[in-house]
Amino acid sequence: MRRNRFSLSLALCCAAAASLLLPAGRTLGQDSASPRNVTGAVVGVGGRLGGRTLPFRLIIDRYTSDAEVQRLNSALQRGGQDALLRELEDMKAGRIQVGNNVGVEANAIIASPSGETGTRIIVLFRRNLDLFELRYGRRSQDYRFGYAELFLRGRGAGEGTFIPAAQVRLRDGNTWEVEDFGVFPARLIGLRGRGRVGVR
Repeated sequence: MRRNRFSLSLALCCAAAASLLLPAGRTLGQDSASPRNVTGAVVGVGGRLGGRTLPFRLIIDRYTSDAEVQRLNSALQRGGQDALLRELEDMKAGRIQVGNNVGVEANAIIASPSGETGTRIIVLFRRNLDLFELRYGRRSQDYRFGYAELFLRGRGAGEGTFIPAAQVRLRDGNTWEVEDFGVFPARLIGLRGRGRVGVR
């Protein structure tokens, strides 16, 4: 298994760091009537997406608030993955699509500045377990989350990482460790935002 300590902890670790990366008025507000979109492609490196290139689309209806981010972190501290899953059930932020399908609900979408003009977007969602996994008790059923990390560089094309089946653990009280069920996360390439996407 490959474990990646994505620095989601920077947005979650404490009030000071959260206010630094997600301060009031810096994340995109909810005043836009139309969804914001990020499109690109997923390139599989290993696992179930290995060797495949598929269309990618993130539909952003709203960004997860600072208070909601702290709720997620508290749930993970309190009860691990099970508590985090329960907390995510009540959150709706948009939709994530891989391939030509309707996709799944994106429960949490967290945006923060990246560099001088860029934006970093973290997406966390409850993944759908298929009947085969549940019926035969496959080890993959312990990987209940999907995770994506996107970097958009102003008006230029961005890139990122996509993990279709992940475990999420808390380390040192403030660091989120995301473990991929596959060998390597898939790559997100050619990402472009449409509409008012990201932090300004």
